[in-house]
Amino acid sequence: MSGGTRILTASSSATAPGGCRGHVLISGSYGGEYNAYHAGKRGLRGVVLNDAGVGRNRAGIRGLDYLDAVGLAAAAADARTCHIGDGEHMLEHGVISHVNRAAARLGCAPGDSVSECAERMRSGAVVDAPMPAIAGGQRHALSARPGEPALICIDAAPMLEATDAGSIAVTGSHAALFRGKPDGVIRVDVRAIFFSDAGIGLDDAGVARLPTLDERGIAAAAAAADSAEIGNARSIHADGIMSRVNATAAELGARPGDSIRGFIETLLTRWRATG
Repeated sequence: MSGGTRILTASSSATAPGGCRGHVLISGSYGGEYNAYHAGKRGLRGVVLNDAGVGRNRAGIRGLDYLDAVGLAAAAADARTCHIGDGEHMLEHGVISHVNRAAARLGCAPGDSVSECAERMRSGAVVDAPMPAIAGGQRHALSARPGEPALICIDAAPMLEATDAGSIAVTGSHAALFRGKPDGVIRVDVRAIFFSDAGIGLDDAGVARLPTLDERGIAAAAAAADSAEIGNARSIHADGIMSRVNATAAELGARPGDSIRGFIETLLTRWRATG
């Protein structure tokens, strides 16, 4: 029965309302395994995530296959049609780009509106099963030499800790603002921070956070989704090519087309010299 089943929205799977169990969730999160895992733990009938431009190794939609393993209907909205990080905007404007097998069995298909897909998911069964282990959501310290900023990789920006102040942080997260509004996700004053551009998307939503960090003097840039895997900070550090930079980063020499790893080395060389 789907009569009492609701369609709920959230900025991310991890911050979805506790009352979403038994319902359908439209999550602003990118559709990688990390966010699919957080959605799958909630006992849903279906979930729509954002495809984040799909990107390298299909990292932006890899969570759809992951959720097929437990039979949860899942789909991804085309980032060019709606704002990543904003479930409400996705529900109102989004168009589906990819569906998993469980969603296809309910009649969902690429080209559907997000609202049409969600309506079909209301007839799905509640899936309340243990989630397979995932590789994402990790933290790695790449360097911590005396006299220079520490360099850390965190697969999700909310993993920043108070002790990370003054460091250089590479995140696996997109650079969108939740619901397109100022938020407290980057609550630590790091020296520089890097993200995925999530395919940039409609209205440049995937990189909307970058100019807000200028207000705090934090250098920030985003890697092209095709150059490195969203959700994988070490991939963004190793392979990321900057597509967008904020004014603070530009003043320090960052340019679109440059590698993130190379720019970080430039920053470290500069800050070693100045102390």
